[in-house]
Amino acid sequence: MNKNSRVYIAGHQGLVGSSLVRTLKAKGFTQLVTASRSQLDLLDQRAVNQFFEKNEIEYVFVAAAKVGGILANSSFPADFIYENLSIATHLIQASYKNKIKKLLYLGSSCIYPKECPQPMKEEYLLSGPLEPTNEAYAIAKIAGLKLCEFYRSQYGQDFIAVMPTNLYGPFDNFHPQNSHVLPALIRRFHEAKINEAKNVVVWGSGKPIRELLYVDDLAEALLLLMQKYQSGEVINVGTGLGLTISEIANQVKEVVGFSGKIIFDKTKPDGTLKKVLNIDKVTALGWRPRTKLKEGIENSYQWALENNIFSPKVTRKLQTQAA
Repeated sequence: MNKNSRVYIAGHQGLVGSSLVRTLKAKGFTQLVTASRSQLDLLDQRAVNQFFEKNEIEYVFVAAAKVGGILANSSFPADFIYENLSIATHLIQASYKNKIKKLLYLGSSCIYPKECPQPMKEEYLLSGPLEPTNEAYAIAKIAGLKLCEFYRSQYGQDFIAVMPTNLYGPFDNFHPQNSHVLPALIRRFHEAKINEAKNVVVWGSGKPIRELLYVDDLAEALLLLMQKYQSGEVINVGTGLGLTISEIANQVKEVVGFSGKIIFDKTKPDGTLKKVLNIDKVTALGWRPRTKLKEGIENSYQWALENNIFSPKVTRKLQTQAA
């Protein structure tokens, strides 16, 4: 892939896709292809095929997905499995039919088994039952990984699959109910600060361990993998380090400037108790994360403030989009 290659970023307005666009532009790539949801319906195979033909795409990053936290996954399982299956099958099939040179598909660390040995190695995938609150999303993403594997083995396609850990950063989803842990915490502490609340309630015991990767660090890894990685085996990308939800919440509290107390609601589910990736394979290729958690939280919070993410108008828009 060179700087004049026609590179399609599916999901360019999302957390990962927007970071990929920023990173590729900064490195001098000039032929980036993007399309908003109103311009291209990824749930429509014919529309996706026509888009590929028209734009003469050579390389594809599949960063498009329907994502959400525990509540969203538990509440809308049919939507999560249908939309994510459709996105994967349509983009991978169109890439095959249009003879693209390489495709990179994004999985997620949350699709490893619920009781997965730690740190999680790539070969542990499908070695045990999934986390029930996340099952629909996980099955769809696993199908996407397997599509890459089977299109490679049957048709010789250079399709690779990457397993990133929990991500955060600019353009994250700050939906009041359906966001992931870090943006959810940022919103909760910000609103508590503005409303001069005495405490913030955090779901669960605070004991589960999570690994968090700043999204621009992931984008650097994805570019490296698109250039260098040519295996049909999935590859993890993360920090290799875990923090408890309690530790993460306290860091968010400090960055936001909330002075009250944190209360953990143990009646709410914890989800998987520990999720940390083994990143030996990707570090062997020369990549390492650079952004410290506090710096990343500061960047995320500043982006949310600059874009009025917590305003009633934007919050209503987020809720309408998710409905």
